[in-house]
Amino acid sequence: MQVKQILLPGWVCKARQRLYYAPNLPAGFTRRRTVHDGLRTQLKRSSILRMALADPDTVDQDGRGEPFIVRAVKIAAVVVLYWFVSITMVFLNNYLLDNRDLDAPLFVTFYQCVVTVGLCWLMQLLSKLSPQLIDFPSVKLDLKTAREVLPLSVVFICMITFNNLCLKYVGVAFYTVGRSLSTVFNVLFSYVVLKQTTSYRALACCGVILGGFWLGVDQEGLAGSLSWTGVFFGVLASAFVSMNAIYTKKVMPAVDGNIWKLSYYNNINACVLFLPLIVIFGELPRVAGFSRLTDLGFWGMMTIGGVFGFAIGYVTGLQIKFTSPLTHNVSGTAKACVQTVIAVVYNSSSKSLLWWTSNMMVLGGSSAYTWVRSLEMKKDSYKAPVDSAKEKLLPEKEHIGV
Repeated sequence: MQVKQILLPGWVCKARQRLYYAPNLPAGFTRRRTVHDGLRTQLKRSSILRMALADPDTVDQDGRGEPFIVRAVKIAAVVVLYWFVSITMVFLNNYLLDNRDLDAPLFVTFYQCVVTVGLCWLMQLLSKLSPQLIDFPSVKLDLKTAREVLPLSVVFICMITFNNLCLKYVGVAFYTVGRSLSTVFNVLFSYVVLKQTTSYRALACCGVILGGFWLGVDQEGLAGSLSWTGVFFGVLASAFVSMNAIYTKKVMPAVDGNIWKLSYYNNINACVLFLPLIVIFGELPRVAGFSRLTDLGFWGMMTIGGVFGFAIGYVTGLQIKFTSPLTHNVSGTAKACVQTVIAVVYNSSSKSLLWWTSNMMVLGGSSAYTWVRSLEMKKDSYKAPVDSAKEKLLPEKEHIGV
């Protein structure tokens, strides 16, 4: 077990060594004291608390690190920000897509991407004018970088398109159930793409999520409000949400790990790819014949949706960067459950006990999966240092006698 270096009163620590030296010894004498001996010395309560709250992974070369509480607060703030932006954007998109006079979900999504690109240019300009207040990278279009980000852009387009189509056909309340399969697809893609196996306990948690999904579909059907088209789009959305988290991690080096650059190139590619899709699916005549095409109120709501589209791209990448793709998927599932409660209360809907049970199964299965995976990752992290220590104790072959 690795023991941290501890600075004891009256002792001087030699830089980057684990031996401590006592002062005030006669000349020519050096008394060495190991770290294990030093641990027996009584420490102040503040020192013990500082040791307990320090994260060993964030300690720098000088021995100073970011406390665990600070990191926890940052992660919590990022998750809350993601929830707020995502929930607000879902309700706003539901308002825009529920417009019966304009049946053009691809155009609505395309406009949001255009607004996001415009906001990137605006933020870059403001950063040059006030670098002390706004820190934004210089985003100049590079075709090589755009090609490297293109696979993620294709996944991104499928994700937001299927999300909007699912939202259009099933509404906000049942939208939760479709998104609940993100964790299941994450396990499936880990096995198919990365050849990583999953424990039986984690698979049992996925079984609970699947059970909640089918129960929700059954209850929605009994209520007479089930849309199989919406369910199909919801399943596809879940699959691409999981793929988006994986590809985001892979593409990050192409943009130097900068989330703003990733958002810029991602939406630039999306704007170009959406244009032929709008024409192919016949949305161009619908937009041209829309009666509120010159209404400033309509464009104002569309622009606000684009602002949240800009924000969701940032906070999604930020949450993945601060946590992991798996944690991001689970956070999205938990957020969707809270989102369902808000939708039911807002619409004054009446749902059966089994309908709510399906949502609780989804949330409980996702939470249990996160707990099981965290235990497994901790076990692997403890096992690796022990194995390396055993290897050091074994003699090398060239020194073994016959």
